[in-house]
Amino acid sequence: MPSSGSAASWACFARNRRVRRSVNEAASSNPALRVRALFGLVGTCALWGVSFPVMKALGLHLSVQAPGVSTWFVAATTVALRFGLGAMLLALFGYCRPTKDELEQGFFIGVFSAAGMLLQMDALNFSSASTSAFLTQGYIVILPLVAAITLRAWPPAKTIVCVGLSTFGLSLLSGFDWVSLRLGRGEAETLLAACCFAVQILFLDHEGYRSNRSRVVTQVMFVCVALVLAPIALYTMRTPGEVLLLFSSPMALGLLFVLCVPCTVLAFSWMNRFQPELSASEAGIVYGAEPLFASLLSLFLPGIFSSLANINYENEALGRELLMGGGLVISANVLLQLPWSFGILSRAARVGSREE
Repeated sequence: MPSSGSAASWACFARNRRVRRSVNEAASSNPALRVRALFGLVGTCALWGVSFPVMKALGLHLSVQAPGVSTWFVAATTVALRFGLGAMLLALFGYCRPTKDELEQGFFIGVFSAAGMLLQMDALNFSSASTSAFLTQGYIVILPLVAAITLRAWPPAKTIVCVGLSTFGLSLLSGFDWVSLRLGRGEAETLLAACCFAVQILFLDHEGYRSNRSRVVTQVMFVCVALVLAPIALYTMRTPGEVLLLFSSPMALGLLFVLCVPCTVLAFSWMNRFQPELSASEAGIVYGAEPLFASLLSLFLPGIFSSLANINYENEALGRELLMGGGLVISANVLLQLPWSFGILSRAARVGSREE
């Protein structure tokens, strides 16, 4: 028989679930809450967009401070500190003991997030921030393929068309060499990171974790990311003094602060707060804005960082590959979420022809 304390905690947990469910039901019928949620997720995408040029600038700055430093060390140390400090900041606002399911979900999300973030940040040393942001959307291709294999059925025709559009757009962005059938290191690592993020999304959407508290899962995830990447940082460093590089200059501290607070704690908190107030389709369309923000910010932020940190980081330009490839990826994302099908289009065409 459970103790009175255990029974009280579970009663509180059940009450919180009922409150969250009632809030979500009210949000679906309240336009003001939906608009607020929309702007909240747009703000989340903007902060994630900021993180791409910031991560690249921090990597370049540390390379200038310590020539020859391992790019893996810079990536692992930065991400470990980013999420470790983020976990401590979240703990300051209250600690909740996780359940077994919350620990399990947070662990798996944390492991694959750590792998994805490590690959993504190292890739920024070899590719542009805007290209990396768009290639990260590669999970748009991966998730329908996983669903088709799991269900042992062909996906809808709409999904096949959107996956084709996205794949073609990603091939333009990646600079894939069709003669030698080779990718650049940065592009290859970013696509591998997209695979990790796809697995992360699958664990987030797992039916068995529907009752988990998102804030508690986020705390567990942050801790797991830091614990997974800390040994990699220690293994790849040349001397213990390299750990202090992130605290060696005001510029490094400033960039680290931007990554830890706005781009991690605030962005993930907004995501967990506002996404439940929108449908999955609406949220999917909004998340497609992340690479757009990254591309727009990369037009002028690199020049600012270069002057402040004394690094060679030029502003990016909207080239043909970026415009065409990025446009195809965003179009595929939007079309995939909209409620249309070839059957609906054919019926509409038949109705229109009869009216004529």
